[in-house]
Amino acid sequence: MVQHMTSPHDGTTVFAADAAARRHGIELLEAAPGAAVLRMAVTAEMANGHGIAHGGYVFLLADTAFACACNSRGVAVAAGADITYAAPAHVGDVLVARAEERVRFGRNGVYDVRVLRGAEVIAEFRGRSRIVRDPSTGARGPYGAGGSGVNGEHDGTGPEGRA
Repeated sequence: MVQHMTSPHDGTTVFAADAAARRHGIELLEAAPGAAVLRMAVTAEMANGHGIAHGGYVFLLADTAFACACNSRGVAVAAGADITYAAPAHVGDVLVARAEERVRFGRNGVYDVRVLRGAEVIAEFRGRSRIVRDPSTGARGPYGAGGSGVNGEHDGTGPEGRA
């Protein structure tokens, strides 16, 4: 059962619109502010030339968990991501991706995703997100409280920092 969040732009919303995730059988198990848990069974169509899961599918699972977690903070996109593969996944394996927010600053966030087969770590993923719309108004660009002043952002108080 999926735990739903209250934001109109949350992990469940972005997951429901994710055709790639649906096409590859990814399931959303849990969604909470800054976190998500997803599951995917590795199918024969996901095998590479070595007969193991293609790394792109493991990345897809991790990236989808990341998207669900970071979109709980507003409409967000990936600013960057990387993955380290620790062990191969095989056809028939059921993988679980657990995404957790590590830090947010301004409109930026850093999220870690651990991909597991049971208790065994298959991959570690780190994603960096950027909020592109205010979750309450839908406005684009820097907005309201939360701007850090980093990378040209502002805190919404005016051009010189005054209200």
